[in-house]
Amino acid sequence: MDIIKAVAQKAGLQIKVVNTPWTGIFAALNNGDVDLVISGVTINDKRKQSYDFTIPYFEARQLIAVNKDSSAKGLKDLAGKKIGVVTGSTGDDTASREFGKTNPDIRRFESTPVVISELANGGVDAAIGDNGVIAFRAQEHKQLKTVNDPSFPKEYFGIVVKQGNKALLDKLNAGLVAIKADGSYAQIYKKWFLADAPVLPAQ
Repeated sequence: MDIIKAVAQKAGLQIKVVNTPWTGIFAALNNGDVDLVISGVTINDKRKQSYDFTIPYFEARQLIAVNKDSSAKGLKDLAGKKIGVVTGSTGDDTASREFGKTNPDIRRFESTPVVISELANGGVDAAIGDNGVIAFRAQEHKQLKTVNDPSFPKEYFGIVVKQGNKALLDKLNAGLVAIKADGSYAQIYKKWFLADAPVLPAQ
């Protein structure tokens, strides 16, 4: 939300934030209920066939959360464990590729906070999701820790618009370029992740 507010200010856009469950975000965009989506959407070739993306605004990886007493060092160590993911997310794709899409050990939920709550309450043994949200939510529970699997590839999030909405896309890209140039992007990143912002690709 901080990013889109800063981008909108630079681009001269009036925005209204509509909190939408992950499972409904693309339908909301398709139906015209919203004009853009900024919700941790990974830029990939499959999605590019249906939507247009801005330049990247976040470097992401998948991250695993487990209980502190877990000996898991990576994805393969979760075989036979109950794994919580957000339905249709990159975490869901990652678990499905490794363990099979119909594996009953993969438990799907509507949001990362719900997944982490299930993990904290013993409903699942591990959670897989986007690093920013998993790290932030896991730190709220003292009994949890995160595990970084070095085999997980880098991913980039972009703002999503309907295919062909070039006018809005150009404004959003101009806003992103501006907040990166004037240091406000770095400030927002540091506020949330207590770290220096990585250099993002221009495309």
